[in-house]
Amino acid sequence: MKVLLIKDVKALGKAGEIKEVKDGYGHNFLIGKGFAKLATPDVLRQYEAKKRREAEEAAAELEKLKDLEAQLKNITLSIKRPLGANGSLFGAITKDEIATELEAQHGFVVDKKHIELDKPIKATGNYDISLKLGHGIHAHFALNVIGE
Repeated sequence: MKVLLIKDVKALGKAGEIKEVKDGYGHNFLIGKGFAKLATPDVLRQYEAKKRREAEEAAAELEKLKDLEAQLKNITLSIKRPLGANGSLFGAITKDEIATELEAQHGFVVDKKHIELDKPIKATGNYDISLKLGHGIHAHFALNVIGE
């Protein structure tokens, strides 16, 4: 009996593979537990259509992320903070503040966990901020910290 594996099965194969197995093992264990489906032409056609659809969606998402990266490259984010007596900032500028200001000033909603800072920002000046977008794409934008 031929089955299409839906999930990885130890010592048999990975999801998406078609395997020849004994009838009892196929019906009682693999199909019964939801690890596989009987490899009929209709099931194989549905599986291939699903794989194509997922590939198209991944390509569309990748294109969207590349567009976002290009847009972020041209952005300069400005944050104003009060200065202390010695000319340094009170506290540090956090990832949360950067994400909030990016949304307020430019309308880009990002998760603060995706912002990468080499070291805490505790002084005025210009900084290069890296943002992980996914699929191995990293966007960079400029941050200008201004003292009040």
